Amino acid sequence: MTQAQNQPGNPLRDLPLVPFEFETVTVDRQGQVIERRAGRAQQFVEQLGQGILLEMVFIPGGAFWMGSRPRQGYEDETPRHYVRLEPFLLGKYPLTQQQWAAVMPWIPPYRGPGLRQPVDRVSWEDAQEFYRQLEKRTHRAYRLPSEAQWEYACRAGTSTPFAFGETITTDLANYVGEHTYLEEPKGIYRHGSTEVGSFPPNAFGLYDLHGNLWEWCADAWHDDYQGAPLDGSPWQGSPGALRVVRGGSWHDPPHLCRSACRMKFDPREREDFVGFRLAMGLAACYPERTTAC
Repeated sequence: MTQAQNQPGNPLRDLPLVPFEFETVTVDRQGQVIERRAGRAQQFVEQLGQGILLEMVFIPGGAFWMGSRPRQGYEDETPRHYVRLEPFLLGKYPLTQQQWAAVMPWIPPYRGPGLRQPVDRVSWEDAQEFYRQLEKRTHRAYRLPSEAQWEYACRAGTSTPFAFGETITTDLANYVGEHTYLEEPKGIYRHGSTEVGSFPPNAFGLYDLHGNLWEWCADAWHDDYQGAPLDGSPWQGSPGALRVVRGGSWHDPPHLCRSACRMKFDPREREDFVGFRLAMGLAACYPERTTAC
């Protein structure tokens, strides 16, 4: 922990952050790797019992342009707007089936069972129940990320369509490789999810944000960004509103896996190409407290 983190009143004092190292890549329009960079980030590791860990990566605060420029994406990705966010924590990976089983008393009918496979066939409402149960156990304020937090974390300082550059390949993400985005060669169609962490991370040290599974966000669906919050908070809607998912999936072409791409689903819907990852704000509850937020 740094001296700044150890200052009284800093919420990071209550979360022991440990460093980890990784390598990320950048590709050109042909999908060729043109740069490899060593990265270093910090994470908080939650012990879920029986050796099962939940790794939450520290995402530094900052600002970014959210959405797409006109004619570079879909209408629901506009207007492009400037969002400023406070630091937060985000799951290093999508939630795994092993992590789900450590917290919940029931198991979804997964498409592809496996301890390191991401949780699928869970609704937005199921995801809410998961983090409520986790809060009761840990007394920390876990939740779904806001849509702005998700895109900020996915971009990891980039403004290109993908965190890896102008395009992606099936060496970098799990999507329908029979389709291409720019000039890269066709790749593999795996017909299902892959184990978390099977592909390189982005510059924040986060895995599987492009492809594999769509991920639930906290926000209600809105048809565009007119009136969207500029502070990274979830955009609320009416009770029962459709909810936002992000990231694309194994079942989608690459253009649906872009950092800015968004989709809507019924919050009760359970699909085999939708999962989630957890977030936690730094104004969170901590273990010494006796009740959850």
